[in-house]
Amino acid sequence: MKVIIDTCSLLSLVRYYLPFDKQNNLLNFIRSKIEASELIIIDAVYKECQIIAKGIILDTLFYLKDKNFKKDNEVPVNTENIIAPSPAKFLRQVDNQFVIGIMKNRLSEAEYENRKEEFMRSADMRMILYYLNLKQQAESQPRQSSLFEEDTNRKDIIIVTEETQANNDGKLFHKIPKICEILNIPIMTLPELLTEYDVIDALFK
Repeated sequence: MKVIIDTCSLLSLVRYYLPFDKQNNLLNFIRSKIEASELIIIDAVYKECQIIAKGIILDTLFYLKDKNFKKDNEVPVNTENIIAPSPAKFLRQVDNQFVIGIMKNRLSEAEYENRKEEFMRSADMRMILYYLNLKQQAESQPRQSSLFEEDTNRKDIIIVTEETQANNDGKLFHKIPKICEILNIPIMTLPELLTEYDVIDALFK
């Protein structure tokens, strides 16, 4: 399972979980998932981590600042020039489904285009675009034959966020959960992710 994690989830990790991780078990477990390319931090999220709460995320997950660790494990993942697999279709969805109509109607065309461009460069959107590209790559690879039935509930790639659909905070565009619902992208919260890892209960014993 590959996990694309957002800034607010990383902040929750260092604020509410790692302070109780006296033996550094969880800290090292997160490191192992990054090293295995199973926990993905994109560049836009990394930049937010540098400034959010005075850089507490990178100070706590200290290996994320180590030059050799970053080089060896592609941290952060470069999404600077990422585009959707079907750009024209995706932009239509941005204009018709991702935007909140009542907010859009208050803006001039130029104002809307500027806000949309800013939205397309945001960490949230780059996470979604990276997911779509990973999914396309996975689907283009031939499936391995197996004697076992495929688990249809398995989520090979997910986005982890603490955001909810409730209260959009006056934003022009919907937040991650709503957009993921539209695009049929599986999401989890951080507690759900930690529960998904079978070893997590043992880490605190």
